[in-house]
Formats: sequence, C-alpha cells, structure tokens
Amino acid sequence: MSELKISGYQAARVDARRAMALRPLVEHFNAEYCAALDGGDIERWPEFFTEDCVYRITARENADLNLPVGLVYAEGRPMLHDRAVAISRTQMFAPRTMLHVLSNARVVDGSDDTIVAQCNFVLLQTLVEGPTTLHLAGTYYDRFQRDGDELLLQERQVVYESSVIANDLVYPV
Repeated sequence: MSELKISGYQAARVDARRAMALRPLVEHFNAEYCAALDGGDIERWPEFFTEDCVYRITARENADLNLPVGLVYAEGRPMLHDRAVAISRTQMFAPRTMLHVLSNARVVDGSDDTIVAQCNFVLLQTLVEGPTTLHLAGTYYDRFQRDGDELLLQERQVVYESSVIANDLVYPV
C-alpha cells in the first residue's frame, strides 16, 4: 500500500466491483464509530484503532501544503485512551451533544488486510442551552487494518475545510 494521500483527488486503485464489495465494511465501521461518539461513549473511542495507530486533525490548508502540523495528533492507542479519559472525566466545558453526518464514502485501495478509504463528514454540535451549530466539516482519510470482516483504524487523518474553527474542538471527530 502506498502512503496515505490527504489532499486533492486520488483516483481509485481498485476496480469498481472490489470497491463495491469493501464499501459496506467501511460504511458499517464509520456508522458504529460515529454512533459511539454521538452517544457520548468517549472512552470506547480508542477501541476503534489499532495499537500502533495514528490520529490527526489538520486544516485543509496544511494538508494541501503537505505540512505535518496538526491541531490534534496522537500516535498509538494509549495516547487516544489518555485523551478519551481526560475528556470524559474532567469536563471543563459546557455540556453538549454531537452529531456526525457522513457522505460519499469511497474505497481508494484495498488488499486482503488493508483498506484505504475516504469519507466526507459534517459534525453538528448542540449546547444544552443553545441552538445546533455546524461545528466542523471535512474529510476522513483512512487506512483500515482488516481482520476478516472486522476493521480497525490504523490511520485516520481528519482534514477540516475551514481555516477558522471553533476554539472548543474537544471531542474526537
């Protein structure tokens, strides 16, 4: 598998039939991932990743310029676990609910043990005493490790569209 490309269009390197067979696995994974986060089960979040994972949230501008700077960066499941526990047990911010909306999942590459995929997302936030607002929009650039029909994220690069974001980006995306 090649390096995970996180900017611009990337032509699929897998034929349509294979992509159609793998896409339901990716969609199911993302639906479960988002359901856990939207349901507030933050401490379950690291379970969606491999032990040696990479998770990064970065701006489209940085991705386009191939700059490694990320708003959030974590290597390995233990770092994700620390972040999840800190968020769930030391809430120093207003209570809120989050809602992910996903679209245009596509499989870019796939082998017996790895799937490279992309998926667009919109993240909505509702503060307990406020209206629902658009919190973040962007694309997941993913490398999944495959074990049969089960997937784990080996790498998730979250690239958000706006150069101006809310200063309360606390929850996993």
